[in-house]
Amino acid sequence: MRTLIATAFVSLDGVVEGPGGEPGYRNSGWTFDGIEFDEAAYELKGREQGEATAMMMGRVSYEGFAPVWPGMTVEFAGYNAMPKYVVSTTLQEKDLAGNWGETTILRSLDDVAKLKETEGGPIIIHGSAELNRNLADAGLIDRYHLLLFPVLLGAGKRLFSDADKDKRNLKLVESESYGNGVQKLIYDVIR
Repeated sequence: MRTLIATAFVSLDGVVEGPGGEPGYRNSGWTFDGIEFDEAAYELKGREQGEATAMMMGRVSYEGFAPVWPGMTVEFAGYNAMPKYVVSTTLQEKDLAGNWGETTILRSLDDVAKLKETEGGPIIIHGSAELNRNLADAGLIDRYHLLLFPVLLGAGKRLFSDADKDKRNLKLVESESYGNGVQKLIYDVIR
């Protein structure tokens, strides 16, 4: 069974929208706006590329990443080389980027569950706030890789849903605090 890992830059109040400067969000770029850069805080991002064997995202994130990431050959060499899965009911094969490697469209959470049952290594989920919420609510996420930033953003897309569901316990497996106030938090979902 494959491990499904949600990775996110998250504000203290749970917002994950626009961390890198994506257009359309009033606080876009919040991970570097007023936050001192500390290279050590991003070690996890490099490690993820080496450990993951595939990448998953929703349609909106795919449409944002596909025009940009293939050209980032140094920063995202690992991600660019690995297979990608896009969870979407509307994306068509003709809409896929021709220069970003093997990409498979999954049409449902059931398709994600079936993928998890196959042989292979970890699958990492990038961006995709709505997909992360839906996967978590369905009990499909196995691990969280969070870089928690010392900011309160108020409105914005959230990592976790507000659905009324049973409590789900997490086990902290790794943590570290950095001088700029960022915290690395890695949790396994307890089943």
